[in-house]
Amino acid sequence: MSSPLVGEYQGFDVTVDGGIAEIILRRPDRLNALSIPARRDLVEVLSACQLDAAVRVVVLTATGRGFCAGMWLGPRDEDERPTLVPDLPGGHRAPVDLAAQLRTHSQELARTIRRLDKVTIAAVNGFAVQIGLSMALACDYVVAARSATLGSATLRMGYQPDEGGHWLLVEHLGVKGALDFLLRKRMVGAAEAQALGLVTEVVDDDDLPQRSRELAAELAAGPQVAMRLLKRAVYNAAHQTLDQAGDDIAVRTAVSDFHTDAVEGSRAWLRKQTPTFNRWLEEPTDGS
Repeated sequence: MSSPLVGEYQGFDVTVDGGIAEIILRRPDRLNALSIPARRDLVEVLSACQLDAAVRVVVLTATGRGFCAGMWLGPRDEDERPTLVPDLPGGHRAPVDLAAQLRTHSQELARTIRRLDKVTIAAVNGFAVQIGLSMALACDYVVAARSATLGSATLRMGYQPDEGGHWLLVEHLGVKGALDFLLRKRMVGAAEAQALGLVTEVVDDDDLPQRSRELAAELAAGPQVAMRLLKRAVYNAAHQTLDQAGDDIAVRTAVSDFHTDAVEGSRAWLRKQTPTFNRWLEEPTDGS
């Protein structure tokens, strides 16, 4: 199944193969720090991944020594404009304008990643700082190269983690752990990040591309309807009572139990065979 998302965008490329959309940041000269145009294109592409039947798993990775070293604060190249949306006027006339930009643009990338019900993997190849850290933590899996370094470090310049990083760190570390991480401007290697619960898996640098694709292929082969519903149920459960979480997953199960993947899974289990899920994704549609 082909995908219209394949191509070059502002600061990154997209490939789609075997149900896996790989988004590859390609500004190694900036350690892949993200300009506003790049962030806006990323939001649009990630939103489209949600609706693209050719995409089952999204992998975020990068070229060079940096996964993403934060937001780009330097001058913009002459040809640096968003690919998919109109450009924004520059400058902030008042603090209220900056606050609105932070809510609508800076924070939207992490929110968009987390809103996807398709599985997301961050393959962290180097520095993941500020918005780079938030991109990684918003993903469901973080596979890090052994040489990777993760941190917020915004206070080093007197800035706030205004892209949503504080919330994501509280989610992973708790209040006191997030305060310690942020106020002490901590930068941690991959092994320590895994011990803290920020990273799912650490691999040798040379093995990162293969391992992230292996994990993506494994997840892409699973029953997508049940997995997507379960992902949302797990994130919801973190903020619900037991009764609320029970109601939520009961409704989702009522959908997935009647799906063709569940029929296939039950049949294969009874026959001691390996199920072949997701045939429904290969069926032609009427475009509706």
